[in-house]
Amino acid sequence: MISKTAKHTIAALTFLAELPEGRFAGAADIAEMIDAPPNYLGKLLKTLADVRLVESRKGKAGGFRLTRPPSEISLIEAVEPIEHVSRWSDCFLGRGCCSGDTPCSVHVRWGKVRDAYLDFLKTTSLADLAARGSISAG
Repeated sequence: MISKTAKHTIAALTFLAELPEGRFAGAADIAEMIDAPPNYLGKLLKTLADVRLVESRKGKAGGFRLTRPPSEISLIEAVEPIEHVSRWSDCFLGRGCCSGDTPCSVHVRWGKVRDAYLDFLKTTSLADLAARGSISAG
């Protein structure tokens, strides 16, 4: 249900969540720690900076850090800029006419799975992941 790109995003943000407060980490260091391609990860971090989940600083002591405490950043905030999961209201089978009034054969079952997944993303924070130890996107 989650792409490799989203996994790298979550792994990078979890790594940042584990940094001491106020510390920055370089994109190359993060990429090495989570086993992600450095240039690719740099672009992901730029996207996250654009939506203000991370702050970037250039220079010797620069890099990236979270803009808020990990407990205040939900996984949906991390995944949404990459996956656009809030748009998952479309028919699972790709039918344009699927709705509560004219459901496809999996409409109700897909709705339950989708809603549970979105609820998980909304109610799980980066602090929840960081509390479990380092993760890898691998």
